Amino acid sequence: MRAPCIALFASLCACSSSNNCPAADCTAFPTFQGCFDDHHGVEGFSVSRAIEICCIDHPIGMAKMNTVCGDTAATCQTYVQMNLTPASASTAEVMQACTDYVHDRGP
Repeated sequence: MRAPCIALFASLCACSSSNNCPAADCTAFPTFQGCFDDHHGVEGFSVSRAIEICCIDHPIGMAKMNTVCGDTAATCQTYVQMNLTPASASTAEVMQACTDYVHDRGP
């Protein structure tokens, strides 16, 4: 009886809105670097596209999705540069990603 109860509890936690993922394919990441590593290193997206995906499509830490990078390209650049290792992205890649982010993120 204990195993079914544990499984039910785990499934309820996974479906909870506490991870701020409204979409079924949304995954919360504890860090921006972890999100970036998944999308760039594992899935093969370009550096700038992986940054944009993490800024828009995933909750990071305790923040809701589409909020961690802020409202402007400048806030995005500051956040990304503080939350990625320097070897992960060049300044030009971060600038491009943040320009695209502001354009694509919506209201």
